[in-house]
Order: sequence, then C-alpha cells, then structure tokens
Amino acid sequence: MRNAQQLLTAYAGYHRDRRNIATHFVGVPLIMFAVCILLSRPVWTLGAVPLSAALLVFLVSAAWYLTRGEFMLGLATSALIAVMVWGAAHIAADGTATWLGAGLGLFVVGWVIQFVGHYYEGRKPAFVDDISGLMVGPMFVVAEALFGLGWNTALRERIEREVGPTHLRQLNTVQP
Repeated sequence: MRNAQQLLTAYAGYHRDRRNIATHFVGVPLIMFAVCILLSRPVWTLGAVPLSAALLVFLVSAAWYLTRGEFMLGLATSALIAVMVWGAAHIAADGTATWLGAGLGLFVVGWVIQFVGHYYEGRKPAFVDDISGLMVGPMFVVAEALFGLGWNTALRERIEREVGPTHLRQLNTVQP
C-alpha cells in the first residue's frame, strides 16, 4: 500500500507546470463537489440517520486518506470532502432539475478546466496511467494549499527532489 509521499510524488510528476496546478485548484474541487451532488440521491434512512452513496463513499475515502501516513493531510482532505458532502445534500434536496443541473454542469466544467491545465502541462492526466490518481487529485490540491501555507516543507522537498520543482512550460508556437 503506497503512502502519501509515494502517491503525491507519482501524481506530481504529471503536474509541474504552475498553470496546471492552478487549474487543479478550481477543477478538482468542482469535480469532487459534482460527484458529491450526484451521489447524494437517493437518500435512505437507517433509524434516524440519512444515508446516501455520497456519505458512504466519503466514509471509505476518509478512511483511505487517513491511513496514507500523513494524518494531518488526510484529516484536511477528509474535512474538505465532508463539507462538500454536506453542501451537496442540500443541493440534491432542492429537486431533480437542480440536482442534475448542478451535478452534471459542475462535472463538465471541472473537467474542461482540468484539460486546459493539462494542455499547459503537455501531459495527459495522471489517472490515465494510474486510476488511483482520481483519489490522489484531491489530496494533491490540499497538499499544495498546505505547502503554500508552510506546512510540511520536508515532504514538499522530498517530492521535488524526485520530480523537480514547479515551472512554467513554454508552449509550442506556430511558425508562419
């Protein structure tokens, strides 16, 4: 089982262009929130506890994030997703048109933003080669935000030793 450093290092190898990383700060949360919205229906009750696929997926993913060896990162990622699941339940309760419109709309917009970022990167998304990239993406965004706040510089330095620092990639230009 790979730990957070191994997962983030593999993922970071696909994300060194700063513009790509910036698009991930928008695209990944949009996609995550969209999935939370879409999985928030139907709702079942177990006693007085409302259950949805979004809540069940959250519980499994939180357990995964919390067991990657970087507890604070796992906790921060899980907290972000918990807020999304809570907000998604409210949107899903507004009716079918709101539920589907918000869920599908945010999902499409999020992926468009992601692919723009990967155009700048000049590389395909990480999940194409390793499906775990779909789980690592949210953790990567949270880690990058925390790195920006000065959290765990040793982890950031270990990752950058393996994949290099971030940069701005020169795009190919068409010559006349």
